[in-house]
Amino acid sequence: MLSLLHIENIALIDRADISFGPGFNVLTGETGAGKSIIIDAISAVMGERTSRDLIRTGEKSALVTALFRDLPPLPWFEETGVGPDENGELLLSRKIQGDGKNICRVGGVPCTVVQLKALGGQLIDIHGQHDGQQLLDETCHLGYLDSFGALNGEWEAYHKEYTKLDTLRKQIASLQMDEAEKARRVDILQFQIAELERAALRPGEEEELEERKTMLRSADQLVAAVEGAYNAIFGDDSRDGAASLLAEAGSELSRVADFSGELAQLSETVSELRYTAEDAAERLRDLRETFDFSPKELDEVEGRLDQLHRLKKKYGASVQEMLDYLARSKEELDQIEMADDTLLKLRKQRKEQLAKTREKGELLSQKRREAAQRLKARIEQELRQLDMPKVCFQAEFAPKPGKLGLDETGMDEVRFLMSANVGENLKPIAKVASGGELSRIMLALKNVLAENDNIMTLIFDEVDTGVSGRAAGKVAEKMSRLSQNCQVLCVTHLPQIAAMADSHYSVHKEEKEGRTYTNVEDLDRQGRKEELARLTGGAHLSAAILEGAEELLREADAYKKTR
Repeated sequence: MLSLLHIENIALIDRADISFGPGFNVLTGETGAGKSIIIDAISAVMGERTSRDLIRTGEKSALVTALFRDLPPLPWFEETGVGPDENGELLLSRKIQGDGKNICRVGGVPCTVVQLKALGGQLIDIHGQHDGQQLLDETCHLGYLDSFGALNGEWEAYHKEYTKLDTLRKQIASLQMDEAEKARRVDILQFQIAELERAALRPGEEEELEERKTMLRSADQLVAAVEGAYNAIFGDDSRDGAASLLAEAGSELSRVADFSGELAQLSETVSELRYTAEDAAERLRDLRETFDFSPKELDEVEGRLDQLHRLKKKYGASVQEMLDYLARSKEELDQIEMADDTLLKLRKQRKEQLAKTREKGELLSQKRREAAQRLKARIEQELRQLDMPKVCFQAEFAPKPGKLGLDETGMDEVRFLMSANVGENLKPIAKVASGGELSRIMLALKNVLAENDNIMTLIFDEVDTGVSGRAAGKVAEKMSRLSQNCQVLCVTHLPQIAAMADSHYSVHKEEKEGRTYTNVEDLDRQGRKEELARLTGGAHLSAAILEGAEELLREADAYKKTR
C-alpha cells in the first residue's frame, strides 16, 4: 500500500508529507484548495504524463516521492530485477525539471518514465472525476468486458491468427493490379533491368576508375619522378648513383673491418643499405615498365565515369545501391510475372486462415458472452448496494460490420445497456443515466474490475459527482467495504463519505508573504467533526451542525463494526 507521499514544489504545495494508512483514506477541503494537486502528484510519481507547468512558480524543479509497504510479488519486479528492500519497502521518486527532463528512480535505481508508468499501473488505479464519461463511449465497453472476463489468453490466441490473416490480405492486395497497369510496370522494369545489366556494374569499380583517372592525368609527372629516382640510385652518363657510392663505401670499410667491432658493424650496415637501394631501384624499373599511359585510355575512363554518374542519378547514390536496385527490380518483375500463380496460392491460404481465425473468434465470442452474464450479475449486485435496487444492466452483442465480420478486436460489437426504473426498456447508458447514476455505475464497474487486477491501492478523485442523500451513504458504505480488501484514497465533498474514513485529511490553503500555500492536515476526532460540519453547513458551525457531524461519525463507527 501507499504509506508515505512527499511533495516538493508542486503547484501550490511548497512541501508536504502525507502518511496514508490502510483502509479508507479521505481528502476533503474547499474547492480550489489543492486536493486534486495531491492526486496529480501521485499520478506523476506513477509515471503518468505531466507538464513542467506543474512546477511551483519561481522554482526550477519539483519532486515527488512515494513509499510503498507490504507489496505482493509483481511482474514488474521479476522483469527488471528491482524490488522492495529487506524491510519490504519500496521508494519511488520523480524529479520534474524546468527544461522538461525527468529523473526517475525505483528503489534508488534510475529508470525511465515508461518503466515507472509500467510499475505504477501495477501499484495504483486512479479513477478521476471525468472517467465516468468513458462509460458514454461505447468503444470502451468491449475492453471493460474483456478485462472483467480475464480473456487475455483467448484474445491473444485470436489475435495471432488474425495477424496471419491480415498479412495474407496485404500480400494479395500488393499483387492485385489491372492489366494495363501491369503492362506499364513490366515495361518500366524490363527497361531498367536491361539498362543496368548492360552497364555491367561491379562493386568498387568507381573508386578504381577515379584512382586511374588521377594517374592518367599526371602521367608525365609520374614517369619523370620514377625515372629520376631510378637514376639517382643507379646513376647515368653524367653521375654515379647511390648504389655505386654505397658499394664503394662498403669496399673501403671491409678492408678495416677486422680492426674493431664498431667498424665491422658499420661495414655490415653500409652493405645492407646498398642491397636495399639496389632492390628499390629494381622495383622502380619494373614500375616504369608497367606505365602505359595514353590519351585514348583517359577518354575511356572519363566516359565510363560519366556513364556511372548518369546511372546514379536514376538508380542510386553508389554502385552498390544501383546493384541493390537491380536485384529488387528483378524480384518485382518475377512477382508480377508469377502473380497469377501466387495469387491462387495466397487466396487458398487466406481461405484456410480465415477459417482458423473464425474458429478462434467464435471461441472468444463465446467466452465474452459467458463473461457478460457474470458481469450483469455482479454490476446489478453492486448497484443494489449503491441504492439502485431496480436497475437492469446488460451487455448487448452485435456482429462486426463488414464482409468478413471481424477485425483485430474479434467478431463482436459490444455496448452496455441499462434501465434504472421498473417498466423501462434497456437503452444505451448515455441516453438514460443521470450524472449520479453514471458515477455509481462507474464505481461499481471499477470495483468489479479491481477484483481481477490485484491492485493494492485504489484512488477515487471526486467520483461522487451528482450523488447526494441516501445514495451518498450507500457510496460511502461501498467504499468502506472495498477498503477491507485494499487501500482506498478518496477525494470528496460529501460528509457521508468523509465520515466513513479510517483516516481523514483536510486540505486548505493560506496566504503568507504574498504567496499562496496548500497545507495538508491529518485530522483527529475533533478536527473530523468540525470538517464534517463545514461540509454540511458551510463556514457557520452551529451546535446543531456540530452535533449532526458527530452523529455521522457515530453512525459510521457503528457500520464498520457490522461490515
